Amino acid sequence: MAIKPVKNADTREIIYSNMQWTQLTSLREKAIPIMTALEKYHLQSIVHGSIARGDVKGSSDIDIFIPEVQNSFLVETTLQQAEISVNTRFVVQATPNYAMKAHIEIDESTIVSFPLMQMRRVEREFYRFGGEITLNQLIANIRASGVDKRLMLIEPTKKGHIESTIVGREEFAAKIIGVSSETVLDRVHALLKRDTVGRTGVFLKRELLPDETFEQSLKKVSEINPAVRRRMKKEV
Repeated sequence: MAIKPVKNADTREIIYSNMQWTQLTSLREKAIPIMTALEKYHLQSIVHGSIARGDVKGSSDIDIFIPEVQNSFLVETTLQQAEISVNTRFVVQATPNYAMKAHIEIDESTIVSFPLMQMRRVEREFYRFGGEITLNQLIANIRASGVDKRLMLIEPTKKGHIESTIVGREEFAAKIIGVSSETVLDRVHALLKRDTVGRTGVFLKRELLPDETFEQSLKKVSEINPAVRRRMKKEV
């Protein structure tokens, strides 16, 4: 069932159960060695979403993101040398205006991704919008404020979190999270539109062949897809 945005809601304090704290710890402990392996080769990464905010559920994933364009061979070799097995690899483009990204699926709930082209500010801030933390913050058990798919601002507390809608409070949310108002307004518009017209999924997703690099896959896609070519030519 799709998660719907909440337009009107009272501020609520949510107290986490022991099971939720245990799940959060388990997910974070799983992310740490992957991020550590990446940083060993100066591939600085962040983890974002509910694992960064703390409001994990049974369906929560581990989303590790390297914010800068990388040589895919270096990323894949780093994971290989750390004996981190890879399930599947995809090139993904969320919308025609967004940068193409490499997605390395470690397992069904763990993904390492990075951009294959320069991102615009609003694209980079998308991760901070949802809550993001670095490896050092992860190890220090720090949680970050961020917005979930209901458009609820999640502000961590010692017992759980405080949540409140950001609809109509976009500038306030931008200040709390540390992103531009443009990013918040962009996400509110996108999620409210999705709620109205229905979930459409990603614009493009292509699985790589076993002996294919991400750069080769991007080249192939750009040769047959005008939208991808246009995005590659855009300046950040």
